[in-house]
Amino acid sequence: MTRRRWIADEFSADCAALTGAHAAHLARTLRAQVGQEFEVACGDQVRRAIVSSVSDDRVEFILGEEFSSKDFVPITLLLAIFKFDRMEWAIEKCTELNVTKIVPVIARRTEKHLALAAEKRVERWRRIAREASEQSRRTAPPEIASPIKLKDTLAQIDSANKCTVIPTEGFSASGGICGSPEGALNVLPDDDSGNKRDVSSRPRSKATSGGTCGASEVELRIVLAETERTVTLSDILRANPTTPSLTLAVGPEGGWTTDELQLFASSRWIAASLGDTILRAETAAIAALAIARSEI
Repeated sequence: MTRRRWIADEFSADCAALTGAHAAHLARTLRAQVGQEFEVACGDQVRRAIVSSVSDDRVEFILGEEFSSKDFVPITLLLAIFKFDRMEWAIEKCTELNVTKIVPVIARRTEKHLALAAEKRVERWRRIAREASEQSRRTAPPEIASPIKLKDTLAQIDSANKCTVIPTEGFSASGGICGSPEGALNVLPDDDSGNKRDVSSRPRSKATSGGTCGASEVELRIVLAETERTVTLSDILRANPTTPSLTLAVGPEGGWTTDELQLFASSRWIAASLGDTILRAETAAIAALAIARSEI
């Protein structure tokens, strides 16, 4: 029988504890008893744990051996803010699919009252992510950032990306690629014969700061766009299986505006499609995470 997993609020070398409402669920609802065995995630470790004491607001464990855990490619999701009930569902399901970080984004088409109320929802979103993490046996919940405007978060990502790359020759907005860096994308739009062009053998571009930015060294940044008709998310991921990290951007109801797609283009994001049908924002986020986890 698979043991239930909990994420510790406090831990040391040999002990761990759940506190507050987190402990109350285990103590009151699940009626935990001294001597029961669980798995407890303590930072980046998962340990066998035996309940040593139980109270309404604190459950303590004695920690045993460590379980091995698999490494995953980190995935950050820029999720434009939309109706809260649907957004909460998307956060829960993307957490189950092992998203690493979710950034709630205030987009041009985000309803004003939702943008204003979003900051007050962050703690609820974090609680939902934590509960989903324990249910899905993750070692830690995803980071849920504070809401931020799209322009600001793209600037932050650009600043954090130390490797500046040169766009591949021949890439254009009309081809469906938002300034994709050479070496980071090995699939181009269809050529005149209808076949996708493979550029995996093209030489890697040099970073302006020196060094080489190959596919194994440059993170993928992909914006899902209804206007993209040629390149799919699967195409890009299959062509770049060794990417060290992935950032996906999912728009609000109504999609990204033209000027927002230009912002992505100027920051060298790759535009991708999820298929011919138009998906709700929460469906697009979940589908994108599922595809990403199956490919990388």
